[in-house]
Amino acid sequence: MNYGYARVSTTDQKLDNQIYLLKQAGAKKIYKEKFTGTTVERPEFQKLISVIEPDDTLIVTKLDRFARNTKEALDIIQKLFDINVIVNILNMGTIDNTPTGKLVFTIFSAFAQFERDMIVTRTSEGKSYAKKNNPHFREGRPLLYTDSQIILAYEMKNSGMTYNTVSQKTGISVRTLQRRFNKLKLNSQFNSNNKQIK
Repeated sequence: MNYGYARVSTTDQKLDNQIYLLKQAGAKKIYKEKFTGTTVERPEFQKLISVIEPDDTLIVTKLDRFARNTKEALDIIQKLFDINVIVNILNMGTIDNTPTGKLVFTIFSAFAQFERDMIVTRTSEGKSYAKKNNPHFREGRPLLYTDSQIILAYEMKNSGMTYNTVSQKTGISVRTLQRRFNKLKLNSQFNSNNKQIK
């Protein structure tokens, strides 16, 4: 039996591409979940491990979908090898239960973890530099919707529309509307208080 495992690190990301690649590679049953790379509990992965049997194949698209770090990857691979499960990592190839296969996998795992660590370091250094040298720097993702779009949506809500109706008309999720409306109210209160002080 060929099993596939797909994972993304945030709930906003899509699994479609991974699922397509896994099916193309011959996966008959695919387990999928949305969890961050630091989350210990992966219930769907645990279900997969509990049902997989000797001579089955586990397929994942990339190493970072499979495990969070080199040690975890090696531990999982060894457990799968112990019950004669074949592991196919699509961007690396099939890993077999031989000294050479294990060596290749260890090297790839170490490089994958090194690359992740370097990305984290570069991101941290970039933020630190921006904070010191850019007075307009704001940490976090850039806003998807402009203030004018949010104000327009806010006026629609105040005219008597429900959050769902405003969301359908603007394409902005209810959660984003609520968050940005709260921010809008706080800014209005802040500006009002400043005017009173002046």
